[in-house]
Amino acid sequence: MSKAKRVVVIGAGIGGLVAAVELAIGGCEVTVLERAAEPGGKMRTLTVDGRQLDVGPTVFTMRWVFDEIFAEAGTSLESFITLDPVSVLARHTWSETERLDLFADIAQSSDAIGAFAGAIEARAYVAFCKRAQATYDTLKTSYILAAKPTPLSLTAGAGLSGLADLWRISPFATLWKTLGDYFKDARLRQLFARYATYCGSSPFDAPATLMLISHVEREGVWIIDGGIHRLAKALEKLARMRGATFRYESEVREINARGGKTCGVTLTSGERIECDAIIANSDTNALSAGLLGADAAKAINTSSGPASLSAVTWALVAKTRGFPLARHNVFFSDDYRSEFEDLFSRKQIPSKPTVYVCAEDRHENSASGIEEERIFILINAPPTGDIHAFDKPEIVSCAKRAFGLLQRCGLSIEVDPNTMAATTPRDFAKLFPGTGGALYGRASHGWAASFARPTAKTRLEGLYLAGGSVHPGPGVPMAAISGRLAATQLLSDIHSTPRFHGMAMPGGISTR
Repeated sequence: MSKAKRVVVIGAGIGGLVAAVELAIGGCEVTVLERAAEPGGKMRTLTVDGRQLDVGPTVFTMRWVFDEIFAEAGTSLESFITLDPVSVLARHTWSETERLDLFADIAQSSDAIGAFAGAIEARAYVAFCKRAQATYDTLKTSYILAAKPTPLSLTAGAGLSGLADLWRISPFATLWKTLGDYFKDARLRQLFARYATYCGSSPFDAPATLMLISHVEREGVWIIDGGIHRLAKALEKLARMRGATFRYESEVREINARGGKTCGVTLTSGERIECDAIIANSDTNALSAGLLGADAAKAINTSSGPASLSAVTWALVAKTRGFPLARHNVFFSDDYRSEFEDLFSRKQIPSKPTVYVCAEDRHENSASGIEEERIFILINAPPTGDIHAFDKPEIVSCAKRAFGLLQRCGLSIEVDPNTMAATTPRDFAKLFPGTGGALYGRASHGWAASFARPTAKTRLEGLYLAGGSVHPGPGVPMAAISGRLAATQLLSDIHSTPRFHGMAMPGGISTR
């Protein structure tokens, strides 16, 4: 065994970065190819008025996933980035007089809910937290960390004693319906239903199992000093330290195969890079649409389910007045059902959107000394960026609706249109080909949707998948887990497949 296995990772999103780290630890010769100029994928930044803003994911949870990755590499997450926990998870608003903070501490949140909606709803919240934790505990090993979960394997893994737990996670009920069993106050039902949008889905169609996201947030939300993009930079640095090579502005045109096996990639420049295996950290729709060649298109099964949500976002540096912004803020629409009918049925930007605001210079509600602060604003949008122009008049109209809601809730933002950067589904479709602007793969609608996502291994020998459109799903920690699963599968195949005999068998494979 004298030669390390050559692996190409397509895409330096979180899944690809984690896969590169794991493979480099295992002794592979890793080359990461990224069409953009820097790592991160959807974890992007924009410079506005001379200041850098995070314009992708803004909430960092499940840090244990990354603690394990850095520990496996012989170091620690804190050696690369500085993390600060937050006590206020988010500030939620329905009008100028209706505000509710959720806290990492259950008792604090219960007290806040009691003051907001009464003692009965406070007790319901505590019961809901127990249910959400039970759902998470049931699915963490049997689904989230499993290489290829199926309904049968989930049931078999639970055993007779665990079948009751599986029934209690309500896989066949919608999130919206199950929340109605707990909360009679429509505002609270709306608040906890919002977690479906973390997967780009509608709470009226997504399974109740998504309540586990509320538990994940309550277990801990952290702020990364310098912005969440620093996490991508840290993973890149770690992979380089372990021997991986990165090439930016290097777009893959085709995955090459010979005799039913991967043998390399061809770049848009015409350069060909030979390799023994490939991990594609790209949206599965890009592969199935043939954007990476005919062999890759035939390698995976893709579901015909609905695409997940896209977004319209604004990044700006501005003075704010009135509303006491926390780090994370949600301003709710007064017609939630209509909002999702607009998004999924009518496929249009909602006439009454819910608005998320991240005040990127705020920590624990303090804005002391801030004159002009960095503000990131997001509303959900349909994934129609490949067929709809989203021209300037439409986006101006959209901004009026979003900023109008903020104003009605007491938040005034002094906006300079010349320094405000908008991103539309059409922009996302260009950034992430094959998606139409969908940011989370396919929508998690129906009990079987989660099992319909492709897993790491494909029908083409030597081609593996990672990223938010494959198992276990979207989100920063889930994409990281997908990278680990892809690398673990690839390293396992090195050991068991005759094709790889004579290659070095990497050590340090972790299946945690």
